[in-house]
Amino acid sequence: MTEPQGTDMPDDLTTAERAVWTAFENGRTCDLRDGDPFGDDPFAGPVWGPERSVRADVVAHLLLHGPPPRPGRVCALKLRGAYITGRLALAGGTVAPYVELAGCRFENEIKLPEAHFTTVRMVDCVIPRLEAARLHTEGDLHLPRCRVEHGIRLTDAQIGTDLLINQIRVGPDRRGRAIAADGLCVAQDLQAELIETRGEVSLRGAKVGVSLSLRGSRLRAVEGRRALNAPQLTVERTLYMTRAWVNVAGDQGATPPFGVVAGAAGGADGAGAAAVASDGRAPGAREQRFECHGGVRLDDGRFGDAIDFHQARFVLSDARREELSLRRIATPELRFNGERPEEGRVVLNGAKVVTLIDLSTSWPGPGGLAMGGFVYENLVPYSRFPLARRLEWVAAATPEYAPEPYERLAAVLRNSGEDADAREVLLAKQRRRRETLPLAAKLWGYLQDWTVAYGYRPGRAALWMAVLWAAGAVAFSRYHPAAIKPDEHPEWNPSLFALDLLIPVINLGQDGYWRLQGNWQWAAAALILLGWILATTVAAGASRLLRRS
Repeated sequence: MTEPQGTDMPDDLTTAERAVWTAFENGRTCDLRDGDPFGDDPFAGPVWGPERSVRADVVAHLLLHGPPPRPGRVCALKLRGAYITGRLALAGGTVAPYVELAGCRFENEIKLPEAHFTTVRMVDCVIPRLEAARLHTEGDLHLPRCRVEHGIRLTDAQIGTDLLINQIRVGPDRRGRAIAADGLCVAQDLQAELIETRGEVSLRGAKVGVSLSLRGSRLRAVEGRRALNAPQLTVERTLYMTRAWVNVAGDQGATPPFGVVAGAAGGADGAGAAAVASDGRAPGAREQRFECHGGVRLDDGRFGDAIDFHQARFVLSDARREELSLRRIATPELRFNGERPEEGRVVLNGAKVVTLIDLSTSWPGPGGLAMGGFVYENLVPYSRFPLARRLEWVAAATPEYAPEPYERLAAVLRNSGEDADAREVLLAKQRRRRETLPLAAKLWGYLQDWTVAYGYRPGRAALWMAVLWAAGAVAFSRYHPAAIKPDEHPEWNPSLFALDLLIPVINLGQDGYWRLQGNWQWAAAALILLGWILATTVAAGASRLLRRS
């Protein structure tokens, strides 16, 4: 391209490029579309000719060293329906003008590493690849509804306000990553709603100043990669991996782009969301849930408000050992009420959650859940969650006996005033522990369980005592033994004698004065032995309760 003299327009510009140059000076939109909906479609339309072609070098020259604005105007690159030929390379450059490209096609990748922008908006564009490591913007970066065939790289990028990539479609790069954004920093919201990716979305160590929304998105892994790899992710508010309502009749040109009208909780998101139903649905909208085909890693993440998995669907593979990994996360609220994963594992080892909101049908079965060291303080079931199902939840997480999940659940139930349920949980813990004991200890455990339920049901001990006392009283009422010392004995009382044998330690003045013979000796010995068993098991249970209180 011939260099201009001063601020003059270069002589070798095409008609389309002259139109772009003039529009840039005036801060106006240069529209190269011809008005045919099919012909103007950047995704499926025919090949565009030279009348719509603009060289990438011309675009770069305007952005980096463009002419001054016309009097009363502000320079801006606003371009619609253009075919950008060549490679747009702005690496390390500082771009002051506002940039907005809509419905454009790029012949080659866009290279923006270490570039500085104010605001960049590319909507409905076809981009082979976007290379923007360490990009810095003072304002927004918008890429809604774009199609990027070979991945996006935003490693260590700094976005001054919002990053909006709603409804984008991204394919994998040579390393199997669709979006590589490790170390990304977004000052406000990261909106990635209704996106479709094939390849790993990598957000390792990323920081989001407000919320990260993946509502209604579909992430699909490729071989050897996760669908979402985001360890040490920090989100100051909420991570949404929930359903979205898709407004098929929305405004294609709106910002935020049409489509996302409501999240899982019924809140408004995007243009045209003012008139919604009570469930957050706009008239004529359809529901699209969040789907993830492949592993998810959120280990060591920090989330200021919540992680929301409402109606999310995770398709994991046992063969590839895929996991929904939430190891050591910290969040005030975890909403785990999506669809039950049929394969793979959900891992909560070391996670710290204040309030767990869950659904009984959302948790995987035995072998599919791990929660060693999982700490939570409150349980709020999304719908009815019976204690029996809650115990199955703990059992599913402990293929081998571990006391900590039972004790954590019991402590949470006791703190919420459910003392009876807490005792049932501790009883279930003792029964699981019994399975690991040797035969003699196991038999002793069965006896304690059958008699007094390990001391967690003291009423059962009182009942057994009453039954044995009554049986002993009736039996000894038919027998009057001889006194050991004829001159030193109380009056024979079969009821007090049976009770004196049954209650250890306490002396009621009957035992030790009578000479029992034959089978009556065995009957007395049985009462004494059963009394000691009942007393020791009740004492053991009481001591456990006192230690936990």
